[in-house]
Amino acid sequence: MHTEISITLFDNKQAEEYLKSLVVETQDLASPVLRSVSICTKVEEAFRQAHVIVVLDDSTDKEVFTLEDCLRSRVPLCRLYGYLIEKNAHESVRVIVGGRTFVNLKTVLLMRYAPRIAHNIIAVALGVEGEAKAVLARKLKTAPSYIKDVIIWGNISGNNYVDLRKTRVYRYESAIWGPLHYSRPVLNLIFDSEWVKREFVAILKNLTTTGRQFGGILAAHSIATTLKYWYHGSPPGEIISLGILSEGQFGIPKGIVFSMPVKFENGTWVVLTDLKDIEISEQIMTRMTSDLIQEKLVALGDKIHFQPYQSETELRKKDKRISLLITDDSQEEQVSDGRYTYTQFFKLDTGGAMRI
Repeated sequence: MHTEISITLFDNKQAEEYLKSLVVETQDLASPVLRSVSICTKVEEAFRQAHVIVVLDDSTDKEVFTLEDCLRSRVPLCRLYGYLIEKNAHESVRVIVGGRTFVNLKTVLLMRYAPRIAHNIIAVALGVEGEAKAVLARKLKTAPSYIKDVIIWGNISGNNYVDLRKTRVYRYESAIWGPLHYSRPVLNLIFDSEWVKREFVAILKNLTTTGRQFGGILAAHSIATTLKYWYHGSPPGEIISLGILSEGQFGIPKGIVFSMPVKFENGTWVVLTDLKDIEISEQIMTRMTSDLIQEKLVALGDKIHFQPYQSETELRKKDKRISLLITDDSQEEQVSDGRYTYTQFFKLDTGGAMRI
């Protein structure tokens, strides 16, 4: 990629000194493709003639104490960004949404408030995908780059499903060896199925809960790689995870942004609906879609309270624990109503947007 670029870093006035330090660091790269880098703190000038916009975690001066307030606080900024993008940006602008919190929600809100370019707004899922590859690589004692075709379904920064059924490892050192294009299914090489079901899931859940799945170098690499694929195409035959607006593929409800398998080609993406044996169980699908639908409804004021999905098994366990509390006054165990499984989203990180 040899096209020269000019970068504008956009945030509020309070972040100006931090933006200036980023300008100096960027200039220190002495990159041959970087023509200029500047800052913008005036809202009315944001995104002017931008060809690419990267939306990160939004900064806020307002304290929020509930998940519902946190969800609703996303709407004003996304409404403003949507209006400014349609007003100021280039007509062919491409928008990439990343960050640690509410990635799917921010993406669908931007689509709502910038309908003319909604088809060019996507959510980055490669951060979660990269973390999964790294965890698998440590288990198999190989390089993360040798692992391909990890599929991330659902909520990128929340309740998602990491699908390894198509995942393969290349150049794996074992009794069976082949040319560079030879690969083997990862699940055939990890003989401890309990590790996949428990420890692997727990490690990735912890990364999502702490927000570490989209920090620093990984965030930059995920965005840059997604942008490269968008312009130049993804590697032939490789499955890429991407958050896009559902049109009913794979039984996903329409109207929510959902991470699913795609490939990039000819300046756009194609959903890989022809993949075999990747059906998602009704319970897993319902868990993921229910939360995303509720996030959107609460954010837009169509629903007052967010109620995380609970399966019938979980509800029976909850009813049993409540019954135990009622019949035994000495029982001190607290019963959780499940609402705080989403406390991961209350971290409001300073960020902003970048115009290219």
